[in-house]
Amino acid sequence: MLGFVSLFMDVSSELIHGLLPVFMVSSLGASAFAVGVVEGVAESTALIVKVFSGVLSDYFGKRKFLAVMGYGLGALSKPLFALALTVDWVFAARFMDRIGKGIRGAPRDALVADLAPPEVRGAAYGLRQSLDTVGAFLGPLLGVALMLYWAGNFRTVFWYAVIPALIAVGLLIFGVKEPGTDGATRKPAAAIQWQTLAEMGGAYWFVVAAGSVFTLARFSEAFLILRAQQQGLPNSYAPLVLVVMNVVYALSAYPLGKLADRMSHLALLSAGLAVLIIADLVLAEAQGLLAVSLGVALWGLHLGMTQGLLATMVADTAPAHLRGTAFGFFNLASGLTMLVASVLAGLLWVRLGPDVTFYAGAIFALAALLMLALRSRRSPAA
Repeated sequence: MLGFVSLFMDVSSELIHGLLPVFMVSSLGASAFAVGVVEGVAESTALIVKVFSGVLSDYFGKRKFLAVMGYGLGALSKPLFALALTVDWVFAARFMDRIGKGIRGAPRDALVADLAPPEVRGAAYGLRQSLDTVGAFLGPLLGVALMLYWAGNFRTVFWYAVIPALIAVGLLIFGVKEPGTDGATRKPAAAIQWQTLAEMGGAYWFVVAAGSVFTLARFSEAFLILRAQQQGLPNSYAPLVLVVMNVVYALSAYPLGKLADRMSHLALLSAGLAVLIIADLVLAEAQGLLAVSLGVALWGLHLGMTQGLLATMVADTAPAHLRGTAFGFFNLASGLTMLVASVLAGLLWVRLGPDVTFYAGAIFALAALLMLALRSRRSPAA
């Protein structure tokens, strides 16, 4: 049921997000730098807030209440996009929406780890990621259909996002039962202590460091949409960029999650980084929509190879009773680097051009790949 909750909320969110960069640029007169700031602050906020929701879910031993709060706040933010008259309005709406995502994210991820046996945990995260991503490509498809039906009226289309958001909240409230906490009965003495952080262990903190460097290479997907628009994609079809990305993501996440249960995590993560480097280079050199589509598809493949895997690595290296906190701090580090990555991407786009933006992403991905190679030499069995 949690998968369907995520699916409906993703339909709502991606219906808006697939159109939002184009809406900001073409209707509100925003620059690529402004888009980078809005997206960077929004996405980093979601990741940073997960620290507190994760800690609280461990401390109180309750996941569902925080999840309902997060999904509810996300639903309340949707009408603000339709009412937005300036970039500031969009910023406020995105900020509110991503706070909601941050509140619900870590408790939900910890809940998956609580329920899934270790031997199938990679498959469990891959399946959850696939269900999330089904909504993430149905939303943009719905956005295209509604844009064509309403002759490109962004605001009217944004109102439709309210419906699946409310369905998601309803399913969570009435369809999900709080499970037992027999696998995580011990609570920290306080919400956050230095002793708690030390208890995580070196393997966990390496995953945090690797994920942070990785995030520098993976700036907001808004720039994929802007790249396609620059190459001639009409506004009404802008969400198709996310459709291509998320179809590949959805199809690859579950089988690659199962593969993660049977092979070296570092090897699979390294392969994902190699795919990201190729995607960045293709997008940097793209001439025409076909080349952009190839780059976007490769971007989706790297997400399928890495996002569920990183969650699995966090779950495997963190103590069971601190999983919520572990996901929270992992997302804190990723959030800070996502802010830097998206703002830097917007600045490079405006000052030096889109190709330099994607070349910079490839360089950061290469740095992360070298970091994993050094780690693999020290512990070949990882």
